[in-house]
Amino acid sequence: MLNNKLTKLGLVAAAMLLGVSCGGPEHTDLQEYVQRVKAKDRGGIEPLPEIKPYETFIYKPADRRDPFTPFAQETVREEGPVDSGLRPDKDRKREALEQFSLDSLAFVGHLEKDGILWGLIVAPDSTVYRVREGNYIGQNYGEIEEISETEILLTEIVSDGSGGWIEREAALTLESE
Repeated sequence: MLNNKLTKLGLVAAAMLLGVSCGGPEHTDLQEYVQRVKAKDRGGIEPLPEIKPYETFIYKPADRRDPFTPFAQETVREEGPVDSGLRPDKDRKREALEQFSLDSLAFVGHLEKDGILWGLIVAPDSTVYRVREGNYIGQNYGEIEEISETEILLTEIVSDGSGGWIEREAALTLESE
C-alpha cells in the first residue's frame, strides 16, 4: 500500500515537471503577437445619439365622444332601440343543422335532382346533410337563399344589441381538399 502511494506521488511529480518544462522561451512568436495587438491603436467609441425629448399628446375631447365607450352604445343612448319588426320565427320546427354554429359547418359538394340544386354539408359530428333553398342552418336563424356550385348564400337574423334584430348576409364556400 505504501508502495502504491509512492508510485502515485512519483507520477504526479513527473507530470508537474513536464508541465513546467513546457513554458520555456520558445513561444516568443506568440508573445510578440500579443504585444502587437495590445499596441494597436484602438478606435474611439462613437458618441451616443442625441436623445430627442418625447412630446406627449393630451387628448382634449371638448365635444367629441369618449374613446373608451363603445360607439354602438352611444347611438343607442341618443336614438333608443329601433324596432324594425324583424324577428326570427321561434315557433318554427328547428332543423338538424341549426344546432351547429355556421363556422363549424363545411360545404363539401352539390347535387342536382329534378332541376333542384342540393348542397352537401358536413357537420362537426361528421354527418353529411343535404340542404336546399329555404332550409335553415347555423345558430343565427340562417335561411338558405341560394345554392351554386361553389357556395351557399344565406341570410341570418341576429340581434342588433339594442333589443332588435337585423339581417346579415353569410356564405359557406366549397371546401377544396
